[in-house]
Amino acid sequence: MALACVFDCRYAESVNSRVLGIGMIVLAWGRPLPAQGQRFSFDASLHTSEKPYVQATGDGSISAKPDQALIEIGVVSQGATAVIAVAQNAKQTDSVLADLASLPGGSRKLKTTNYSVRPTYQYPKPGAAAAITGYTATNIVEVTLDDLAQVSKVIDSATKSGANVIQKLQYRLKNPALVRGQALRAAAEEAKANAEAIAAGLGLKVIRVLSAEEVTSEEGLGMYKKMPPPPPPGTVPATPMEVGAIEVSVNVIVRVEIGQ
Repeated sequence: MALACVFDCRYAESVNSRVLGIGMIVLAWGRPLPAQGQRFSFDASLHTSEKPYVQATGDGSISAKPDQALIEIGVVSQGATAVIAVAQNAKQTDSVLADLASLPGGSRKLKTTNYSVRPTYQYPKPGAAAAITGYTATNIVEVTLDDLAQVSKVIDSATKSGANVIQKLQYRLKNPALVRGQALRAAAEEAKANAEAIAAGLGLKVIRVLSAEEVTSEEGLGMYKKMPPPPPPGTVPATPMEVGAIEVSVNVIVRVEIGQ
C-alpha cells in the first residue's frame, strides 16, 4: 500500500506539472514573449479596455483681440533687359523701405521673403517658339507690426513711395499658446461634465479619467468693426481697415471609467 501511495503521489505530481506547463504555454501563446530582462506589471491601468466606460466630447472656443499684424509689400518692375528691370526694382524698393523706416511710432520688423527676375514671353501663334519680350523683377518684403494702428499708415506710405503689390495682410497673436491653452481647458471641462452627465443618466458614477485627446484644432478670424476717424477736409483718406478677432477653437474627447 505504501508503494502504491508513493506511485500515486508521484503520478499526480507529474500530471500537475504537465498541466502547469501547458498553462504556461497557453499564457505565452496569448501574448508576445517578453524581451530578456523585461518585467510585466499587471496594474489595472493596463486593462482599461476591459473596464466599463463612457466617452464624451467637449468644445472650447476663445476669442482674443490680435496684437500683431503681418503685411507683405512688394515692388514689381519691368524692363527690356534684366539689368533694366533689376535697376528699376532696386530704386523703387529702396524708396519704399526708406519711407517705412521713417514712419513715426510703433515697432516694426522688415525682411525680404521673395525676390525673382523672370523673362516675359510672347507666343506669336500656336506651335511657334516663344520669344522673350522683356524681364520682370519682383521684390517682396514682409512687414511685422506690433501696433495695429500703423497698418493703414504702412500701406499708404508704401504705395505712395512705389510699392505696387500689397498681399497677405494677416492679424495674429504674439502668444497664441496662451489662448489655445484656455480653449483646451474649457473643452476638457465640458467633455468631463458631459461624461458625468451620461454616467448619472445610467445610474452610475465616474471613477476616473482613462484618456483625453484633442481631436481638432482650428484658428479662425472673426471680424469686429473699427471705424477710422474721418479725414480732414482736402486730404486723401487713409486706407480703412477692419481688425479681426482671433477665434481659437478646439475639440477634446474624454473617456472615463464608470461604476456603481
